[in-house]
Amino acid sequence: MKYLLKLVFVLFLTPAAFAEDTNFADLYEKHSDSVVTIYTATISNSRGMPKAAQGVGSGVLIENDQIMTAAHVVDGAHIIDVLFTDGKRIKADVIASLDASDVALLQLRKPHPNPTVAVLADSDLARVGSKVFIIGSPFGISQTLSVGHLSGRMNRGLLADGASIEFLQTDTAINKGNSGGPMFNTDGEVIGIVSFILTKSGGFDGIGFATASNTARQALMESSGVLAGFEGVMLDDRMAQLLNLPGPGMLVQRVVSDSILGKAGLKAGSIPAKIGEQSFLLGGDYILEINGIVCRVPHDFDLVRTSSLTLDQQDAYAITIYRDGGVIELLTEGASDFSGGLTSIEPH
Repeated sequence: MKYLLKLVFVLFLTPAAFAEDTNFADLYEKHSDSVVTIYTATISNSRGMPKAAQGVGSGVLIENDQIMTAAHVVDGAHIIDVLFTDGKRIKADVIASLDASDVALLQLRKPHPNPTVAVLADSDLARVGSKVFIIGSPFGISQTLSVGHLSGRMNRGLLADGASIEFLQTDTAINKGNSGGPMFNTDGEVIGIVSFILTKSGGFDGIGFATASNTARQALMESSGVLAGFEGVMLDDRMAQLLNLPGPGMLVQRVVSDSILGKAGLKAGSIPAKIGEQSFLLGGDYILEINGIVCRVPHDFDLVRTSSLTLDQQDAYAITIYRDGGVIELLTEGASDFSGGLTSIEPH
């Protein structure tokens, strides 16, 4: 009788246990149309002849005319072609790209006529150990599903408002071409944008990372004010001397052209370089002071950020920069007409 009761108990529980299992087939069918494949071309000249380097990545539609992806997918691209699941191809332009958080926002040149728009979740609510799934284009194979778990969290630097740049670790399979694609929770909401893997084999070894959706949202869509719209690297005395620059400061990496500092004429870097383990772009402006505050250490930049919050929207900002061997000053217009993102990262 005792064994009969155990058998009945197991038979009673088993259907319920299976019923609670996540149905990824249904999730895939419902949300895969929000995922796109991104094809890029970067044009260069070789011996006077134009040459195009091709690239492929993934992205996710967050508005009917906007795509979120990884910054490194579109970095330097001259042509960006977005392929939807219905076969439609629409060209796009980068409107914001931040390297430290590895996220970019693309503007489609025309909206998709029948869009499936993804929802950005609050990534702070995602629990380590919970199931996640990724849809993307590994090796260019579009609309590929992989399933796994949220394995951990990692912080790498700060956004302009002091928020951490957070990456979500996962054991979900990630390969070349997955970059920029969405990581979904089991509610079908985007909790991350696929960024990079750690590998010894050269392939996926079970440790991948996605930029947390809260970081992506904050960096690309919510930061605002005079200091929004550019990305810089803080250089200490040693690095400044190596680059023949006049003391510690901030080397400008990227500038959003329609941002306040972009309109003021701040110049971005364009020449890739590497010293030790640190990679950056040379050729851009070198910021010495912002509104009278010397930018020597990351704490100085925090002071700049804090002081900017006290300005009225129409107040101007003075930026003292080193350019082409001389010191000049840029003066911004008011901050009322722009919303974008900024990242400041320390040398490592």
